[in-house]
Amino acid sequence: MIRRLFSVLALGLALGAHAQTFPTKAVRIITPFPVGSGPEGVARLVADKLSKTWGQPVTVENRPGGNGFIAIDAFKRGATDGTDLIQLDNVHLTAYPHLFKKLPYDAKADFDVLLPLFKTYFFFTASTESKYKNVADIVADAKANPGKLNYGSWSVGNPVHLGSALFETVTGTEMQHVIYKETSQLYTGVSTGELAFALGTSATAGPLYRSGKLKFLAIAAPRRLAAYKDVPTVAEAGGPKDFEVSGWTAIAAPKGLPKAVADKINADIAKALAESDIREKFVSFGYEPFTPTRDQFIQYIQAESAKQAAVIQKSKAALD
Repeated sequence: MIRRLFSVLALGLALGAHAQTFPTKAVRIITPFPVGSGPEGVARLVADKLSKTWGQPVTVENRPGGNGFIAIDAFKRGATDGTDLIQLDNVHLTAYPHLFKKLPYDAKADFDVLLPLFKTYFFFTASTESKYKNVADIVADAKANPGKLNYGSWSVGNPVHLGSALFETVTGTEMQHVIYKETSQLYTGVSTGELAFALGTSATAGPLYRSGKLKFLAIAAPRRLAAYKDVPTVAEAGGPKDFEVSGWTAIAAPKGLPKAVADKINADIAKALAESDIREKFVSFGYEPFTPTRDQFIQYIQAESAKQAAVIQKSKAALD
């Protein structure tokens, strides 16, 4: 019994020592986002901070495409000691498990989700020439013309699609979902009036907004954003109360990573995200700090997953 106790203590000390020296080699953060995108930019900012903290190279490897499955496959084939991490989109953890009949990953078994990097909220965007002055106008028009109004996104199951489907549900309306190949085409379609509206973030719809080709009717957030103080919340714009559509990304490690190592990675990334220069970048990106504890974040993911499941079931969306 005593020998076993000493063995357990020795193992604990060894794991603790390993955590203190982690990492002893280069670290890779695999991301499903393309070079130059907002989420990928945050990953690179964090990687630069970690390189200085850890004294080891921390690189970001872009594996875009395939609903993020290309990046996830590379991660699953990578190192299991924590030197391969992955940036996941919220849909990978909360929507896709309910949307796809068969997934090339198990959201619970393949990832040890550590912490979120940021949260971003979605604006209701419309052409500057649109007759809509607020969200109440969209709801009124949709009710007067069932099934005729259209909104867009770039695929089935992304936050823009599911957020719009949720909007239909809570307002008791029915609209058409139009899919575009790229986000640039989507928001150009809004600016020319091909689409009645679309949900978009500061990163995706911001360029056309700043060039005067789009207007932001409201923000689907609990409060106005600091960088867009003149844009009202959905409730302030005559829409449903407490209506929120957000996106976020998280850093995950391989399942089964020793807790001491996972805790160190978590703490060092959290410290990087708290630095003033990254917080300033968040403002320019239209992002918000998102700092729950690990337990709170797991509970949040579970709640979001249940909400997405209900929206997907209601919209009858499904993918093979």
